[in-house]
Amino acid sequence: MTENATEVTAAGIARLAGVGRAAVSNWRRRHADFPLPVGGTGTSPSFALAEVEQWLRDQGKLVEVPLRERVWQAIAGHPAGAVQALIHTGCALLLVRDRPTAWLELAAAPDERMAALLPHAMEHVLTDRFGPEVDTGVHTAPQPETSGVHTVPPSEAPGVHTAISPGAPGVHTPNRAESPAAEPPAAESPAAESPAVRAAGTPDGRRPHAARAVHTPTARDLMPSVPLLRAAAELAAGIGAGQAFAFLLGRQLDANPRQYTLTPAHLAELMADLAEPPPTADRTARGQHVRTVLDPAAGTGALLRAVHGPAALYGQEADPALAALTALRLALDADTPRGAVPGPDLRTGDTLRADAFPELAADTVLCHPPFNERNWGHEELAYDPRWEYGLPARTESELAWVQHVLARLRDGGTAVLLMPPAAASRRSGRRVRAGLLRRGALQAVIALPAGAAPPYGIPLHLWVLRRPEPGVRPAADVLLADTTGLPGPTTAAPEAAPTGGRERLDWPAVRAAVLDAWRERADVEGVSRVVPVVELLDDDVDLAPARHLPRPAPGGGAFGLGEIREKLAETLRLTAELVPPAAVPAGSAHLPLTTVGELARAGALRLRTGTAAPGSAPVPVLTEHDVLTGAAPAAPAAPPAAEATGTDADETVLLEPGDVVVPVLGGGSAARVVDGTTAGAALGRNLQLLRPDPAALDPWFLAGFLRGTANHRQASSHASTAARLDARRLHLPRMPLADQRRYGERFRELAAFEDALRTAGRLGGLLVQGMYDGLADGTVTP
Repeated sequence: MTENATEVTAAGIARLAGVGRAAVSNWRRRHADFPLPVGGTGTSPSFALAEVEQWLRDQGKLVEVPLRERVWQAIAGHPAGAVQALIHTGCALLLVRDRPTAWLELAAAPDERMAALLPHAMEHVLTDRFGPEVDTGVHTAPQPETSGVHTVPPSEAPGVHTAISPGAPGVHTPNRAESPAAEPPAAESPAAESPAVRAAGTPDGRRPHAARAVHTPTARDLMPSVPLLRAAAELAAGIGAGQAFAFLLGRQLDANPRQYTLTPAHLAELMADLAEPPPTADRTARGQHVRTVLDPAAGTGALLRAVHGPAALYGQEADPALAALTALRLALDADTPRGAVPGPDLRTGDTLRADAFPELAADTVLCHPPFNERNWGHEELAYDPRWEYGLPARTESELAWVQHVLARLRDGGTAVLLMPPAAASRRSGRRVRAGLLRRGALQAVIALPAGAAPPYGIPLHLWVLRRPEPGVRPAADVLLADTTGLPGPTTAAPEAAPTGGRERLDWPAVRAAVLDAWRERADVEGVSRVVPVVELLDDDVDLAPARHLPRPAPGGGAFGLGEIREKLAETLRLTAELVPPAAVPAGSAHLPLTTVGELARAGALRLRTGTAAPGSAPVPVLTEHDVLTGAAPAAPAAPPAAEATGTDADETVLLEPGDVVVPVLGGGSAARVVDGTTAGAALGRNLQLLRPDPAALDPWFLAGFLRGTANHRQASSHASTAARLDARRLHLPRMPLADQRRYGERFRELAAFEDALRTAGRLGGLLVQGMYDGLADGTVTP
């Protein structure tokens, strides 16, 4: 086996072969020639990808794996780790896109020679996009030959004129001023001399002196990545370099959900819209000014990617690897010609302790700061000039970020921050909040529904800030808006009770309410209120919108309770009509049984497993919650890009009328027959679909027998804390289609009765709570 070969886990083998992990375990036990582990642990071994592919091919078990899946497996099993492999891939894809001729010449060389040539070519495209590496003043001899990799003279490198391999440890990387044959330095290009860059706030128009986020990998580092880079270039030829990298990065983020704090794309777009400057005469007078946008806690770059129009993008991220990935993603996303605007400038470091842009005066700042940090530098930063509005308490790291953001804005510039709700009301922060109000820096506090962003169980806030302009009188009021009470997609009518959580969030309604409140700055009952600053400057300085904007009573207040009562009475009459007739005992009948698995093998039905997550598809997604509660699938928050989430659109299962859907977790008996209103939605995770042949199976007959308690119990496997349903083990009686339809009609009537009971329960809850509220606040007489 080749040293440093790509490795793959049992889960990766299962994806390659299109089977479950249990099948891989069986192959290891039953086949003596199955490849031996080459790494991992005893409980989670890893195998050489090349050996596994050859064994699967010899056994006839290797299905046609999509190219994107093969590339991802190579990244996931890379000997240097998935993150390092993604950085190498991003650098190569940038070379493929910006200098395709040079890439083709490099790709024609053998692997060892290609690895030796790549650093020179990569350094040129990275310098084009991110500027030169900072000269540390260390000048040593060129990198010696190591591991059979030879440094190639510049005359042999296709389209490259750099003398030595940049980025090698202990090696001085020549900047462009030191390379006469190279292009001019980025700081001396026309774009760098433009007013757009000088407006960033540095005295000479150059960017702050700091190391760029993406460093050129060495030939030694690139050697094990060469096969991966060739495959990634092939993938880019089909879908584009930007989409290829975004897909691969999305898979990495999906595979490590607890490692990264993500800002959902729909929320990032809303924040960018709130920060969009109005077309003022002053802005028009500046003519060719290119807006500068900063994200001091860049993360995966979602906020910078949401910026509309040409803009000079700046960001800082504490994690060096994540900063490199984000910089590459932004560069590959860019659709503007090189030189039109400065390339994305991503820096690494702790923003509060070591600001990479101390002289920047940005037009816009977008920020999703880390929450609840205790070690943010309270002691060492006590006399920092950024604390214009008061020294933040140790427990108020978010207010430190607020003041940092204001310090990086130009006069009159706008910032939008995602904040925890406690930052608006904690007593320890009241002095800083009062300072923000008195100076007119705080423009709005907007409460979002729970589920808008992680942590999904908390209704987060958006703070809109504006740096005060000298000589301009501060604003005398603040906009407070509360969208937490907006109805969800299945709760638009008064009879439906609001349901929390990201799966039930009607994001288009939330977005419209937020933007309308911000642009109109008007009082809207239950949604927004323009509050005078003097009203907020009390002992608490509580800025929580809910404290100043009471939520409307359920059902629209006292006048709406009459309508709810009428609907409840009508629903109860319908429920009484749908009550099933008295059960007639039947003799013990021993019907011949079959299983869902046998029916699937006979072609009477097809089995599919759900993969879509809420918001991951451009269509509504039917979730486990929807099946259990009878709710309609929620509309997508925004048309997502498959590459942004790592979701392959080809794997998404779309529902058709007559499909039967069952949850696979939880142990409860539930089944849902898809009707015309649900058809077209995507099948969500933890759901299994049974698509019966209408000539052989009645869907209502199928769903009814699947809901049997005993049936579910025998088909479920129980772990210590959860139960999982194996739909293939569910039993059905064998009977003619005419008899199936007779059973199916009765099951359909039971489902209608169940829906009526749910509706009556929701209406009854609204009526009861509305009466309690009305009696308590005096709007209803006893």
